[in-house]
Amino acid sequence: MLGILFLSSVLLPSAVELARAQTDRYPAMAPLDEYLMPRDAEIALARSAAPASISDDATVMVLERQGYTTAAQGRNGFVCLVERSWAQQTGTAEFWNPKMVSPNCFNAAAAESIARVYLMKTRLVLAGKSRAEIAQAVAAALDSGQLTATTPGGMCYMMSKQQYLNDQAQAWHPHVMFYGPVGTGKTWGANLPGSPMIAVNDPEGRVTTFMIVVHHWSDGTPAPQ
Repeated sequence: MLGILFLSSVLLPSAVELARAQTDRYPAMAPLDEYLMPRDAEIALARSAAPASISDDATVMVLERQGYTTAAQGRNGFVCLVERSWAQQTGTAEFWNPKMVSPNCFNAAAAESIARVYLMKTRLVLAGKSRAEIAQAVAAALDSGQLTATTPGGMCYMMSKQQYLNDQAQAWHPHVMFYGPVGTGKTWGANLPGSPMIAVNDPEGRVTTFMIVVHHWSDGTPAPQ
C-alpha cells in the first residue's frame, strides 16, 4: 500500500530502526529560512488541510522565527497549522527535512493534546536543542502532566493537495486521523485484511494514530485511487 510508505517512514518501529541508520540524509537542521514561508501562503496552506466549511472558521497558526503565532482567530474550535519535519519521531531520517510541509486541521480536543506536543517540539527546535534533548523534554512534560498525549474525541483533517509528507510518499492521499492511547490499534480492528483503518504507534508521543484514506482533496477534486 502507498500508505505504508508514509506510515513506515514516520512511525512504524521497524522503519524507525532503518531510518536511524540513514540519518546522514538530513543530519542536521537546515537554516531556519528554509522552513519558513510567506505568511499569507502559509495561512492558505494551513486552511487547505480541511474543507472550507471547516477551515474557514478555524484558528490558523503560522511558523515564525520564535515559534508559532496565531494569524487568524477562529470560532469553531478547530486549529489549522502546517507541521514541519520535526512533527516526526526524533529518530527518523527526515526529522530535519526542510521540504516537508504537512497541513493539519485539529479539532478542539486534538488541539489540546496532539497539537500542543508539536508546538512544544517546535519551541525546542528553535531553541537549538538536539534530538535527544527534544525527546527527553517531551517525555518529561508527558510524565509531569504538563502535556497530554491524547484527549478523548481528538481528530484531525489532512486533506491538502499541497501536502509533502516525506520524500517517498510526498502528497500520499487525503485522510482523516483519530487518536488513542499507544498500543490500541487492535481494539479498532486496524491493519487487518479488508479494514479501511490504518493504525500506527508513536511510543515517543505515546499515541496511536488511526488513519482513514478519503477519495477527494479538501477542494473537492478527486484524489488518486
